[in-house]
Amino acid sequence: MAPRTTTPQDHNAGRQVEYDPTFQGPLKNRSCTDVICLFLFIVFIACWIGVGLFVFTNGNKDILLLPVDSNNSRCGYDPHVAEKKKLFFFDITKCLSPAVPFTGCPTNQICVEECPKDTFLWNKNSELNYMKLKCVQGIQPKNNEEGDDFVNKGLCARYHLKSNDLLNRCIPDVTDDFSQITNQIKDLTKDNVETSVKNIELLQNMEQVGHDIIKDIVESWREILGGIGIAIVACLIYMLMLRWIAGPVVWISIVATIAGLAACVYFTVTYYIYYKDHPKEEANANTIFQQYVRKKGFWLTLLIISSVALLIDVLMVIFLRKRIFIAIAIIGEASKAVSSTLMSFVFPIFPWIFQMAIIAFTLVVALYITTISSPQYEVKNFDKSNCNGDYEDGDSCDMNSFKKVRINNCKATCEFVGMGLSSLRTPLHVFNGFAFFWSIFFISAFGQMVQAGIFATWYWTRDKSDVPFWSVTKSVARTLRYHIGTLAFGSLILAICRMIRVALEYIDHKLKKYDNPFTKAILCCMKCFFWCLERFLKFLNKNAYIMCAIHGKNFCTSAKDAFSLIIRNILRFHVLDKVTDFVLFMSKLIITAGVAAIVWSFVTYVSERQLKYILVPVIFVAIVTYLVTSFFFNVYSMAVDTLFLCFLEDNERNDGSAHRPYYMSKNLRAILGKKNKTS
Repeated sequence: MAPRTTTPQDHNAGRQVEYDPTFQGPLKNRSCTDVICLFLFIVFIACWIGVGLFVFTNGNKDILLLPVDSNNSRCGYDPHVAEKKKLFFFDITKCLSPAVPFTGCPTNQICVEECPKDTFLWNKNSELNYMKLKCVQGIQPKNNEEGDDFVNKGLCARYHLKSNDLLNRCIPDVTDDFSQITNQIKDLTKDNVETSVKNIELLQNMEQVGHDIIKDIVESWREILGGIGIAIVACLIYMLMLRWIAGPVVWISIVATIAGLAACVYFTVTYYIYYKDHPKEEANANTIFQQYVRKKGFWLTLLIISSVALLIDVLMVIFLRKRIFIAIAIIGEASKAVSSTLMSFVFPIFPWIFQMAIIAFTLVVALYITTISSPQYEVKNFDKSNCNGDYEDGDSCDMNSFKKVRINNCKATCEFVGMGLSSLRTPLHVFNGFAFFWSIFFISAFGQMVQAGIFATWYWTRDKSDVPFWSVTKSVARTLRYHIGTLAFGSLILAICRMIRVALEYIDHKLKKYDNPFTKAILCCMKCFFWCLERFLKFLNKNAYIMCAIHGKNFCTSAKDAFSLIIRNILRFHVLDKVTDFVLFMSKLIITAGVAAIVWSFVTYVSERQLKYILVPVIFVAIVTYLVTSFFFNVYSMAVDTLFLCFLEDNERNDGSAHRPYYMSKNLRAILGKKNKTS
C-alpha cells in the first residue's frame, strides 16, 4: 500500500478522509452491523403478526357499518339494544354545520325500536305526555314531573319530528308540516331542518358516493389504463431525453410549470369572481362535491395557493439560475448512472409492493380492532347481610364468579349494562400504528441503501464499462446479509419520532375545547420542533445509509461520517441538493399535469360514457401519474444524492494528481473546476 501524502493545503482545508489506493467503491469484506436491533425488529414483527391473528379471531367485520349511539352501543347488535335497530337524533338543528358529513352530528343519539311517526313537542301540562318522550338508555320517566326533569337535564329529547328510515337512521320528513312547533324551538325552521337532513343524508350517503366513484372508475377503465400507459411512456421518454439533452428538457419543464401556475391563477380568479357574483349557485348543489366547488372561498383558497407557488417558482429561477445549471449537470450524470444499470428502475417495484401490503395489513388490523368489545356488568341490590363477597352497588362483576355470592335471601344481581370499549383497544391501536411506521420506514430504508450501493459502485468504477452487470443483485444481497440491523435502527428512530408527533396531535385535539392560549403555544412549539427533528432525521438517515452501503460501518458511525462530510461542505451540498429537488419536482408536475389534461380532454370531448363525476378518472389518473413519476424520479433523486456524497468524498480523498486521480467523470470535473493531472 502506498503511503498517504499530506500537504499543507490538506490541513488548511480540514480534510479527514485518508487516501487509500486500494479503495474502489463499496467494500466487499464487511461484517454484520447493529445485530441487536435486527433481533428486536424480528421479535416486534412476530408480535405484530400475533396481534393481527388475535384481532382477526376476536373481531367482527360485520358490525362496522351498524349505527352507533352516543354511548357506543351498536343498534340492533349489542344485547341491551338488540331490538332497537334505529338511530334517533335528539336535536336535528345541531346538524347544520357543513362539517357534519365528516365529523358526525354533535347531538345525543340513541337507539330506538322505530322512528317517530308524528311530530311531538314536550309540554309538561299535557296528560300522559311523558310516555311519548325519547330518552337515553336506562331512563324512563314515570310521570310528567319526572319527564320534565329529564328533558331539562338533556336525558330526553324535547321534541321529535315525523321521520323516515334511511339506512337505520331516523331522518325527519321535510314534507311534513311541523310549523306548530317552530316558534318554540330555537333554530327549528324548515330551511334549517332541510339543511340538517341534507347533511345527515350526506353523512350516510358517503358509502353511496364511494360506490359511484368506484362505478365511474370501472366504467372508465379504458381511459384510466390509457392514461397510466401514457404516464409510463412519458416518464421513459423524459428520462431518455435527460440522458442526452438534460438542459433543454429541464428548462422547458420549468417554464411549462410556471406557465401552468399562471393559468391556474387566471382560472381561479375567473371562478372566484363568478361565484362571488352568483351566490345562489351554492344552494343548487346536488352533491357534496358541488357544495364545496361552488363556494367562492374554495376558489379564493386555490387562488392564494397558486399565486404563492407561482411567486416562489419565479423567484427561485431568478436567483438560483446558476445553481440550476450545476443541478442539471448532476442530473445528467445521474442519468448515465441510472441508464448503466436499468434494473435500478425495476428494483423499486418490490419495496413498493411490500409497502402496499403493509398499508393493507395495517388498515385491516385497525378495522378489526375497532370491532373488539367487552360486555360490561354491574352489581345491583347488593346486601352484605345476605350475600357473600366484598361488593358495592355499581361495582363491576363477572356473571360466572358472581353466582357464588348469592346465598340465603340474597337478591343481588350482576346485570348487563352495555358494551363498553375493550380495555385492549387503545393499546392495540397504538401498537398497530407504531408497527406500521417502523415497517414502512424500514422498507423505505432498504430501498435507499440498495440504490445507494448500486450508484456508489458506478461512481467508484474508474472505467464505466467495467460496472458489474449484476450490481443490483449484489447490492441487495450485501444489504440483506450485513445491514438489516442498521436499517432497523434507523427506521426505529424515525418511528419513535413520528409516534411522538401523532401523540402531540392527539393531545392538541383533546385540549382544543379548553381554549388555553398558553397550552396552544406550547403544543405548537413542540409540534414544530418534532416536525423539524423528523425532517433532519430523514436527511441524516438517508446519507447514513449511503455511507453504510459504501464502507459497511454501523448506523452511528455511518451517520457521523456522513454528517461530518456534509458539514465540511455544507453550503455547496445544501444549495445543490435543494435546487436538484426543485428541478425534479418541476419535472414531476409537468408530466402529471400533461397526462391529466390529455385524459380530461378525452373524457370530456371524445368519450361517450355517462359518468356521475367526470373528474373521477382525471383525478385518479393524475394521482397514479404522480405516483409513477415519483417512482421513477425517486431513483434519480437517490442517484443524485449518492453521486454527490461520493463526489465530496472523492474530492477529499484525492487531489487529481497522477497518484491520486479523481473518480468523477470528465464532464463533472469540468463543471466543478477539477482536473486530473496526467503526470
